[in-house]
Amino acid sequence: MSKQLTFDTWNDEKIKVLNNQFRDYMDVLKWAYRTYGDDIVYASSFGAEGIVLIDIISKVKKDARIIFLDTSLHFKETYELIEKVKNRYPAIKIEFIKPEITLEEQAKWYGPELWKDNPNLCCYLRKVAPMEKALKNYSAWISGLRREQSLSRSKTEYVNKDHKFKKIKICPLIHWKWEDILMYLKLNDLPYNPLHDQGYPSIGCFPCTNPVEHGEDFRAGRWSFHQMSECGLHEG
Repeated sequence: MSKQLTFDTWNDEKIKVLNNQFRDYMDVLKWAYRTYGDDIVYASSFGAEGIVLIDIISKVKKDARIIFLDTSLHFKETYELIEKVKNRYPAIKIEFIKPEITLEEQAKWYGPELWKDNPNLCCYLRKVAPMEKALKNYSAWISGLRREQSLSRSKTEYVNKDHKFKKIKICPLIHWKWEDILMYLKLNDLPYNPLHDQGYPSIGCFPCTNPVEHGEDFRAGRWSFHQMSECGLHEG
């Protein structure tokens, strides 16, 4: 493995040079797994970008590790898709990461619909805190962020200093457009969440995800009842 880049050894100038050297997404992933080996994990929500990345990653590291933040509030279509992915990529290691508290405990302590009353707290309890715990075992993680998804993601680089979790965050698909994602799925005959065909470009927990209208922001359907577009995993 190459010498690891870590949060503590980050150097702005060196990373700028590194990011400019990458030719494409495959170049980024080859560097990532060459550098980190088993010390890197892909955190996937199994959206369209996630399926594309899993397919590409499987070509670079057949037994790559994936974590899925299982909030217990995902659409049934998401859970069904994960089973299809397991069958298609048997060597890939998928770990379900669950919150410390159950939905029943959350309802008892915070009310039956915390996602409506305080979505930031709900996301913290069911996604951010579990993610923080899961990433303690790794130096770097991979994300499917794309620049066109939202204004807060428009400056994302291939290799990023993740202040939220004090890790290195690698985003191979930053230059991909939604049309590129759909074309890759089609050309490679990959399984994907059928909700994408029903107006859901971004799919999270079912209480907080709605379809979007044509021309709306890709993430307009997430937490549409609040002025919120990120769950806290990604800082703008």
